[in-house]
Parts: sequence; structure tokens; C-alpha cells
Amino acid sequence: MFSLISSLLSLLFLILIPCLFITSYKWFPAFLPKLLGLIKFKAARDGHENEKRDEGTCVVREEELQRELMPRHVAFILDGNRRWAKRDGLLTSQGHEAGAKRFIEIAELCFELGIHTVSAFAFSTGNWGRDKDEVKWLMSLFQHQLKSNSQYFHRKEIRVSVIGNQTKIDESILQEIHEIEEATKGYKNKHLIVAIDYSGRFDIMHACKSLVKKSERGLIREQDVDEALIERELLTNCSDFPSPDLMIRTSGEQRISDFFLWQLAYTELFFSPVLWPDFDKDKLLEALASYQRRERRFGCRI
Repeated sequence: MFSLISSLLSLLFLILIPCLFITSYKWFPAFLPKLLGLIKFKAARDGHENEKRDEGTCVVREEELQRELMPRHVAFILDGNRRWAKRDGLLTSQGHEAGAKRFIEIAELCFELGIHTVSAFAFSTGNWGRDKDEVKWLMSLFQHQLKSNSQYFHRKEIRVSVIGNQTKIDESILQEIHEIEEATKGYKNKHLIVAIDYSGRFDIMHACKSLVKKSERGLIREQDVDEALIERELLTNCSDFPSPDLMIRTSGEQRISDFFLWQLAYTELFFSPVLWPDFDKDKLLEALASYQRRERRFGCRI
């Protein structure tokens, strides 16, 4: 709509120019630089708008990706469920349900492409501040997803880990978490990590407290503390690949929102404009293609 109005105004403007020239030809030499400046400004703005419209529309075929360059760990911030529901005139709960279904689909695609670990920021510690009914429904949805996908995890041999603070989570949900983690811990080639009541700051703080307690008991000394030791105390110590190679966030937001603050130090970031329930195979392939085109230097020159 904005583009149409802009075009109509431009047309009207061009029609009026000759009239102005005929009636006030003496003013034209002074007016010409301003006119050219306006034309250049509009051309630049239209170019920027076209770039925004084209963002996220790149089509990538699966066979174009190189298996040897696949990330080992892909992390997702599942953003946009509520906006998706509002856009389509649905309930917020329907948006979250669609988002949960999409996550299982995208995780399966990742595993099929040879990606070992898939993690998701499903519920942040900050999300406890949302409407109580929404939070209650989200916890119910999470418990339902664990139960309903249990056979799927076994059939596909997917190890499931749930990380986070968890002190506020109901005991019945914690029991479900414990059961699925124990039942799938033997699977080695596919790992699904779901962050519930997770905060990157809490993760680091929890690691620091654990190290202090070990120091007080004489188990470690100051000189023993290094990056490797700290990583072993983080909640992602359940993974063979605790630091994601690629982090994808949907809905156009461009921040990490207290997710994996330590682990994302050298992670490649990809921000997709689409809402999470609309993030499909084509969008995933686009993100992976973007990742494979990058040079990962880890602070060094190559």
C-alpha cells in the first residue's frame, strides 16, 4: 500500500513539474538541484524497501549444501508464536501449539541433514512474568509434548535433555523430564536439548557457585579454574557439543535475550524475518547455506 501511494505521488509530482516550469520558468534553475536530490532520495529509499522485501526469500536446494560443512549444533530461539496467532485471528494457545509442532518438524529435518545437536530456547526465566493462564498452558503443552513424542524419540533414537533452573516447575512435569532423559540417555547420534526456565546469567552464576562449593571442599584450587572447567559446570555439560555453531532466531528480532551467554561466544547468528510457526524447510536450508558461506575465524586470521 505504501509503495502504491508513493508511486502515485511521484506520478503527480512529475505531472506538476512541467506546469510549474511553464508558469514560473525563472524559478526552475534554482529548483532543479532540489528536484534531483528528491529523486535520488526516493531511489535510495525504494532500493532499501526492495532489499527488505527480498530478505528471507532466497531459495536453496538441499543438494547445494555440503554435508561436511554442516554445523554440529544448531540452537533456536522460537520467537513469534503469539504474533503468528494474532495475525491469523487465532488464540495465543494455538500459536504456541503450532510452534511446538514446528519445532519437532525442524529438529527432525536437522537430524536428517546430519546435524548432531538441536537446542531450543523454549521458555525463559523471564517468561514467568507473562499472564498466569498463558504460563500454565505453556507448562501443560510442554508436558503433553514430552508424553506424545516419547515413542517418536525412541523410534528415531533421539536423546532428550531438558535444562534450566526448574525450581518453579511442577513436580509432575519434572517427573516426566526425568523419565524421558533416563529412557533416551543411551542414544548417541542425535541430541535434542530443550531449555525451560532457562537464563544464560543463571547458567553462569550456577557454574560459579558450583566451583566455589568445590573449592571450599578442597576439590579444586584457583589455578585449576580455566574455560574448560567452567564449561563442565554449565547446564550444557550434557552435550558433546555444548557451544552452538549456528544460532537461529525468528520473527525479525535481533538479540539473544539471555540465551547461552557463555556458549554463543563464537556462534554464527542468523536472524530470520518470518514468525516461528512459518519457519519451514526452505528457511532452514537458507540459514544453513548462509552458515556454510561464512569463514569462522574464532578470533584468528585465516
